[in-house]
Amino acid sequence: MNKGRNRKMKVSELVVQLGLKIFGSKNGLDREINGGYTSDLLSDVMGHATAGQVWITLQTHKNVVAIASLKEIAAVILVKGYEPEADMLAQSNIEEIPVLGTTEEAFEISGKLYKLLNNG
Repeated sequence: MNKGRNRKMKVSELVVQLGLKIFGSKNGLDREINGGYTSDLLSDVMGHATAGQVWITLQTHKNVVAIASLKEIAAVILVKGYEPEADMLAQSNIEEIPVLGTTEEAFEISGKLYKLLNNG
């Protein structure tokens, strides 16, 4: 683990690098990413995620965006082909927090994000 080499990138760069689908809030694509957090427990994210991280989850409801906004999360990635519910999508556009998607498992996309941010 090489924490000293953690580089920053914009959400828009992450979308291209990982081939992610953009579901909501293109207005937030300029947000800067400084890490990631993978969890499906909202209380865990509330207690431990930090500003600027990308949150990887399979949760698709609007409470995800509420917590992401509270914690100043840079973007949310939905895994396993899950798509946001209509209320989540609406809230992401209001809060300008990108909701992205992948067909990959949380383990796979977490590893790819880690590699991008730590090995450039």
